[in-house]
Amino acid sequence: MPLTPGAIYPASYPEFAAFASRRSVIHSTKGIVSSTQPLATACGLRILREGGNCADAAVATAAGLNMTEPSSTGIGGDMFCLFYNAKTKKVHALNGSGRSGGKITLESIRNDLGFKDGEAGQIPMLSVHAATIPGAPAGWVDTVQKFGSGKLSMEQILAPAIELGEEGFPVSELSAYYWKRSEQSLRNASPNFAEMLKKDSKAKDGCRAPRSGEIMQNPTLANTFRLLAQNGKKGYYEGAVADALVKVVQDLGGRLTHEDLKQHMNMGSEEVDAISLKFTGQGVGKLQAQNLHDHSEEGIEVWEHPPNGQGIVALMALGMLEELERAGKIRRFIERDHNCAEYLHAVIETLRIAFADSNWWVADPNVSKVPIAKLISRPYLASRAQLFDASRASPIPDHGSPAHNHSDTVYFTCSDAEGNAISFINSNYAGFGTAIIPRGCGFTLQNRGANFVLQPSEHPNIFAPNKRPYHTIIPAMATNPSDGSLHSSFGVMGGFMQPQGHVQVLLNQLVFKLTPQAALDAPRICIGAGMPDNTADGQVFDKTVYLEEGIREKVAQELRNLGHQVEIVSGFGRGLFGRGQIIRHHVEDGKMIWSAGSDLRGDGAAVPV
Repeated sequence: MPLTPGAIYPASYPEFAAFASRRSVIHSTKGIVSSTQPLATACGLRILREGGNCADAAVATAAGLNMTEPSSTGIGGDMFCLFYNAKTKKVHALNGSGRSGGKITLESIRNDLGFKDGEAGQIPMLSVHAATIPGAPAGWVDTVQKFGSGKLSMEQILAPAIELGEEGFPVSELSAYYWKRSEQSLRNASPNFAEMLKKDSKAKDGCRAPRSGEIMQNPTLANTFRLLAQNGKKGYYEGAVADALVKVVQDLGGRLTHEDLKQHMNMGSEEVDAISLKFTGQGVGKLQAQNLHDHSEEGIEVWEHPPNGQGIVALMALGMLEELERAGKIRRFIERDHNCAEYLHAVIETLRIAFADSNWWVADPNVSKVPIAKLISRPYLASRAQLFDASRASPIPDHGSPAHNHSDTVYFTCSDAEGNAISFINSNYAGFGTAIIPRGCGFTLQNRGANFVLQPSEHPNIFAPNKRPYHTIIPAMATNPSDGSLHSSFGVMGGFMQPQGHVQVLLNQLVFKLTPQAALDAPRICIGAGMPDNTADGQVFDKTVYLEEGIREKVAQELRNLGHQVEIVSGFGRGLFGRGQIIRHHVEDGKMIWSAGSDLRGDGAAVPV
């Protein structure tokens, strides 16, 4: 059956009007691009119209986002993607994250940061030591080579973003807000700050953060894109860009080298096996057949990127919710239970348990042993679910629950007329990352290295040379187990909010019958905000449960009665809950239809070809 308005707001439950969407679901038979920036979306649409597929469009969109929303993403950061091949009905995963430098040791970095023997600590977010090798440039090239149509060159794919940088673009409202908030960090980070600020003779140093609606140019970033387009990976990891990157890092006391950049270029991005969990809990199969499109009672198969990403958190939480229902510890929720205290308590507690494990086990699987299969096995999830107490908030499990960093990442998704889809995420990590700008390059370096653990030494995510850190950015997909067809391509960006967002927007559709747009618009929760504080025993985290405005005060009080520390978040603070995109796939009257939504917490939209 088609996605109908009645599936969004059942007439019997008027309280859904508290988060009624002002946006409609977008439909298309030819493809959709959904991102946080309309101008970046236009970059992707242009590529689809010129004959490219969704992978080609994704790289164009990523470059457009780097230009228009540099506070969140960039070519100085990392990327991950999941690609659904409509012909083979297979989900492919590409890890485009960079590693630490080869000449940096745990001892040297602790000494550089002034930590004494036995003293806990972490790499500061704005430290040059937080900068790891950028994986996005190689990831963009590899995405096009592995999954692209083969019809368009990198020069064609990056052309729309290059034009934005050279000709200028009007800055969007939220992008201007975050740009201004990070202006001082840019000034403090390196002597090249003016490259990413707007010229203004009346401003300090002749430049400032651009305001909403003003034209911003970034010709140096456009030149970086052109070098990558013309010369492939060598245009970034060798030559002028590499020289500028290594110089600014070493001038600031960092230890990345030309050899590190060249090694990443030669190794390239890593195509890995996506991990999945078949989810049939909460009556998903029945609700799917009744309200979305007709498939069997098998539910759906949810796909995530494997570690060093944290997508396993979402799978574990979903699996534990299913085990709790099977064991009779939670009831089967229905539409009118949406965001009720009982439901939110179950989501909060299963996420805490999943994060407790991921905080210890998620690391670079090429360096540390990560028991991926065991973590999402049914027996293990059932055993972990036994920690759940329906009557109260439980103590934080062993190893703590990872904290939430602000939503400084971009997630977007694209589909095409051939039935392919790509779930793509690109990030600087926090804000402009380290805010360090290589001279003449127009981008900032990420601060992903801040996620490394500096002690205890047996921790799988302990800092080491040539190692990828724990990564928060995660794309997601869902398929129908009965025939392997695509159900949806989706994601929610925002640090440690991401798996929390995946669980909530997916259940919003499957259990509470919301359309893609309404599933994104509905108020969300977030457990733990702010970076963790290190202690001698490891890490401790903010135990607060943050509720977005729109969740009823009655629900907030019921959660407090269960022992949760609750805080309501409104206004610009709602950026805490991330920004998501969803593209759904279904067939009507023998025709393939894409149906999409774009998060109201962002400046963007879902736009059809």
